Amino acid sequence: MDPLPSFFLTLLLVSFLGIRFRIPPIFNLTAGALFLGILIGMPPDQLISVITTGLGRIFALFALIILSGAIIASILEEQGDIQQIVHDIRKYSANPYTISGLSGYLLTLPVACSVTAFIILSPVVKGVGSGEKTRTLLLYCVAIGSLISFGLVYPTPAVIPLVHSLAPDLSPALYDVLAIPLSLLLLFFFLLLYSFWFGSRYKPESMARPDDFPPKTVSSSVKRNLRAYAPFIAILLAIPVGLAIGLSHGALIQVIMLAGAAIAIVTAAPGIRAAGLQRGIKHAGVIIFDICGAGALAGVILASGFSETALGQITSIIPVLLVPFVLASLIQTAQGSRVVTAVLSAGILAGTYVAEVIHPVALIIMIAAGCFVFSFVTDPFFWIVSRTTGDDFAQVIRRYTIPLALCGVALYLVALGIQLVVSGG
Repeated sequence: MDPLPSFFLTLLLVSFLGIRFRIPPIFNLTAGALFLGILIGMPPDQLISVITTGLGRIFALFALIILSGAIIASILEEQGDIQQIVHDIRKYSANPYTISGLSGYLLTLPVACSVTAFIILSPVVKGVGSGEKTRTLLLYCVAIGSLISFGLVYPTPAVIPLVHSLAPDLSPALYDVLAIPLSLLLLFFFLLLYSFWFGSRYKPESMARPDDFPPKTVSSSVKRNLRAYAPFIAILLAIPVGLAIGLSHGALIQVIMLAGAAIAIVTAAPGIRAAGLQRGIKHAGVIIFDICGAGALAGVILASGFSETALGQITSIIPVLLVPFVLASLIQTAQGSRVVTAVLSAGILAGTYVAEVIHPVALIIMIAAGCFVFSFVTDPFFWIVSRTTGDDFAQVIRRYTIPLALCGVALYLVALGIQLVVSGG
């Protein structure tokens, strides 16, 4: 069968299995890879080889990063250091929406997972606001703040495959010079609109005061503060060391995350250390295997010749400058994982005519924008947010899916502007 209809049939199958049977992504995406390989007539031996190679490639790229992030997150949570960090953020802002959104944004970067950051922060931000409705809105701010940094800032797992595949000669630091201010502007613009649209219904006195944390939750101890920030300091200090010894960008991110995890382990109390390691390893294993399925499917897509044949058909229907955004939106809607969307989109577009005519930074942001669009029933985060907030389906659509989609559209317009500027209009 032709690669284009085979691809869309595979997306339908993955979406159906995920929605109807809630099959874990590792099995769902691997089944999709087998299904696609059979449709395009790939020999069985080659198909299995391509799938296992794809699985291994993603494992090698992400395993240490995600494991390190999960260990850091688990140890900090076990020690109560997350509460300390949020308490410190409150010293610089009295706005609970800003505190919640910025906490999600910042914690996602070292723990390398937006879902992990949300789960850790959920019980903490409930102390930032008083009143059940206010607390619910703050949880949405954490969720969307974590997704903004996860979707835009290097070195999160959703950005690494885009930068490595589509801009291999671009320094990640130079990319972040644009991505970090852009993501922060997007975050604060969202928080402003969110607090105005939803928060204006609740009185300011419904917000908790900065000293409302229970005395045992936070500490002014210098040792406690240093322990809370030690993994992040280690990550930052490891960057110049890694560059000085000539590490590549891919190796550098592995080393700095390991440095952060090592410091978190060393500074933890023995009992907390064991519990944090156990929780972190267990949590990381689930995430790693889930995204490895994306490598299997991406490998079969690349081997199918999809990039060469199907993109020509797609560009005859929609403008080239829309292709990355539309492609990522379709994949994101079909299977829900932003890392999977990034891996598949990067694999499909790398080395194609689309990647040649669009500036690499604009191309990365266009795909990232598509990862924000139509995050609903296939998105595991959607159901986590629904369960944590207690909101029904319609409320989560209104407070989570639609704001994320608007963020995606805004990002695409920014990327389009970048492309028009660098190409001279």
